Amino acid sequence: MKKSLLLMLTVIALSFVVSLPVFADAVEPQKKKKAKLEEKTSRAESEARNVEYLVKEVRKELVTLPFFGVFDWLEGKVEPDGTVYLRGEVTRPTLKKDAERRVEKIEGVEKVINEIEVLPLSTNDDRLRAAVFRALFNANSPIARYSLGANPSIHIIVNNGRLTLKGVVSTKADSDIANVRANGVSGLFEVKNELQVETSGKKK
Repeated sequence: MKKSLLLMLTVIALSFVVSLPVFADAVEPQKKKKAKLEEKTSRAESEARNVEYLVKEVRKELVTLPFFGVFDWLEGKVEPDGTVYLRGEVTRPTLKKDAERRVEKIEGVEKVINEIEVLPLSTNDDRLRAAVFRALFNANSPIARYSLGANPSIHIIVNNGRLTLKGVVSTKADSDIANVRANGVSGLFEVKNELQVETSGKKK
């Protein structure tokens, strides 16, 4: 009886020992899979933080350019690999070059693709820019405050007699006022209102 019991215990013990490597083999892929997932998540979070940082830095460099004003528009699109696409319309060729030079110096920027358009020289467009500016921001205008500061909230882009309003306003009513006043300017072939309305008190 004792021999039989001892034999059974030995068999059970051997079975347990044999099963341990099998169990370990099953657990190991799960650990590797979890580690890879954590690594991938960490990398994605790091890339997102880097893109957010670059977006802020690119915007700061663009809006503080000398001679960047109400009749120009600049924006940058940042890719996770550090590539920055520069877009917009400017009245001075030097602004296009200066924007590229500044953005290239930002830490983390790997490549700059400059797609900024230099607006053509036109006395008629210059006249329309001045007329739209007066219409939007004269002393009696309820949206005159958007013309204040080195980087106005509303930008007036005129290209061959066609106007595009760019920027950010506080309310939909302000956007509508700008649209109505711009459409009242004589000589414009087209008016596009691309003004964005602030959400939660924060500019996008």
